[in-house]
Amino acid sequence: MSGLNSIGLGLVGDIGGTNARFALVDFDGADPQLIEPTSYKGEDYDTAEDAIEHYLAKMGLKHAEHAVVAVAGPIEHGTVHFTNSDWKLSEDSLRRAGGFRSAKLINDFTAQALAAPRLAPKDLRQIGPLPTSGEGDLAILGPGTGFGAAGMVRRHGVETPLTTEGGHIAFAPTDDTEVEILRVLIKRFGRCSIERLLSGPGMEDLHVILGAVEGRQVEELTAKQITEHGVAGDSCCKATIDRFCGILGSSAGDLALALGARGGVFIAGGIAPRIVDLLDQGPFRARFEAKGRLSDYTKAIPTHVVMNPHTALIGAAVAMTPDGRAAVS
Repeated sequence: MSGLNSIGLGLVGDIGGTNARFALVDFDGADPQLIEPTSYKGEDYDTAEDAIEHYLAKMGLKHAEHAVVAVAGPIEHGTVHFTNSDWKLSEDSLRRAGGFRSAKLINDFTAQALAAPRLAPKDLRQIGPLPTSGEGDLAILGPGTGFGAAGMVRRHGVETPLTTEGGHIAFAPTDDTEVEILRVLIKRFGRCSIERLLSGPGMEDLHVILGAVEGRQVEELTAKQITEHGVAGDSCCKATIDRFCGILGSSAGDLALALGARGGVFIAGGIAPRIVDLLDQGPFRARFEAKGRLSDYTKAIPTHVVMNPHTALIGAAVAMTPDGRAAVS
């Protein structure tokens, strides 16, 4: 761990609606290296601070010098109320929990954005055409317990992440079936965001609503069951996943247009890697490209699925470096 000497011992975290992941950081070499990345179920702990203290105890540490934790939700005045759980975490409580000299919260998809340019080919699955240049701004988005979105602006060798709440923009249907799905969700929620469909709970709602719209009898299943059954060849669950992938493709294309992400779109989150073959074979890419007069624009944008589960930890480690701290402050 000698590489930690330049900035001291660092802890990075990635806390979402389901999992809390932590690692120590080694800054030897050009990019930070993760040490002992470990994942915990959030439901096993009363607070985020409890999970952090557990990890530090596991590593035999009473404290570390610095901490950067990526969190699912908007950060206001150094505090986050998690979008998809009852947890609350502040930079002050984080600092006290680990005895850190400095502690910072960043959005989880800001962390994904910081990691994206540093991912190796083994960390990615290409969907659609190969990239033409690798230059240009990036979009990073994806479904998990919720739906996150961020950008990465790249100018003259400088990378600046763009924090957004793009997962909460309105869902835009593209055919009669999706119009009917939208009617059901508007009646239930009053407004239908992308996250209402492109998330674990959203997939569960989509499965039932799509069956009703198409006149099929469907069983209520968890998102995990839907993905497992669909990948195994169950036709009913595959219909749900194909529709999910189509909506994801449309939404990813819309966000690519909004962010000018000509350098590429990265699909992160916990769901996409589990259905990556169906994502590749299904309507995702066609829907991504289908943008009317702007279709030539989106056809030239490469899309990738992020297969590495620790990318937000990598991004948090980047934010811990002096340049990274400046970029996300």
